[in-house]
Amino acid sequence: MNDKQLPSVDVEIVEAEELTVDEERDRLNLERKVERAFYEAGKALQELRNRRLYRSTHGTFEEYCRDRFGFTHRHVNYLIAGSQVVDNLQMGTIGSQTEVKDFVGTNSGQVLPTSECQVRPLVSLEPSQQREVWQQAVETAGGKVPSGRIVKDIVQQIMERTKVPNPYRVGEVCQFIPKDNPELKGKSNCWCIVTEVKDFSCIVIAWDGEYAIAVQYLKSKDYSDFECEEMKKVCDRMSQLYSPDMEATALVVLKSLGELKRSHLTELEDKLLGVLERDYNSFTD
Repeated sequence: MNDKQLPSVDVEIVEAEELTVDEERDRLNLERKVERAFYEAGKALQELRNRRLYRSTHGTFEEYCRDRFGFTHRHVNYLIAGSQVVDNLQMGTIGSQTEVKDFVGTNSGQVLPTSECQVRPLVSLEPSQQREVWQQAVETAGGKVPSGRIVKDIVQQIMERTKVPNPYRVGEVCQFIPKDNPELKGKSNCWCIVTEVKDFSCIVIAWDGEYAIAVQYLKSKDYSDFECEEMKKVCDRMSQLYSPDMEATALVVLKSLGELKRSHLTELEDKLLGVLERDYNSFTD
């Protein structure tokens, strides 16, 4: 048995110290900067994307965000969507072009989100549902800014209450219905293949990668099993080729094929895809 005495540690008890008026003002200003950081980031990224201010150095917005900020495509979309949710909570309209001038955690008595994780569960909801969930979350948190976990739990409760069976199946060909989903901006003509079916969403793969999409953003192409299998082969060929660093011409070809309105490739389209496969596969051999 070891009777060796452990060294004692003196714990200093620090009493609360009053701040000066200037310190109180500085603290409030700094706290507001922290609270509005994710919101301003989302608004800035949205403007950079919409005005294509990245075009002098990068061919795509996705590539620009990765190189300049180290942000993944999904993180950028969540930041943009989060700022739009805040606009909706603040003004009652989603995607407003009016800047929220005085955004803080509590604005004129209104409690607003202070981090992206608090609004992430709201992104896939309709604007009216976003406001309903947020109000309930604030009430649950005792009138304070709720945690992301509280918001997520309330979203889950509402989804369970209004649950309808997921109508899609693995292997089905669907079309994106972007609505107010910023992750699907510019993809209204794109088709995708369902690879996993969940309660309220699907994992799908399109020509440029994988997406986790709520069922309201999908619409079945109503293809036969044979047609779905053929389109999956095409999708597999494109997704194996795709890279955001590809030449612009190659990306144009893949995007065009990713917007097909029929269930097969023409002879020319198949040849074009074959040319890309030969050229880009030769780089990796």
